[in-house]
Amino acid sequence: MKSNLGTPDKISRVLVFLATALLYFLKITSGALGIVLIAIGAVLLLTSLLNYCPLYAILGITTKRKK
Repeated sequence: MKSNLGTPDKISRVLVFLATALLYFLKITSGALGIVLIAIGAVLLLTSLLNYCPLYAILGITTKRKK
């Protein structure tokens, strides 16, 4: 897997995960909506940790800076 995520993209994905987790654990969102948001946030966190987004690869997008 070739890295295709830049630093701003990784930071924004982690922040989205933290926001969804905070909304869920503060019981602002619950039920199916809360679970869906946590799942989306978890996928974003995982792609951020791996520095690779499969959807970006399919679409030929990269946010990584070229040297």
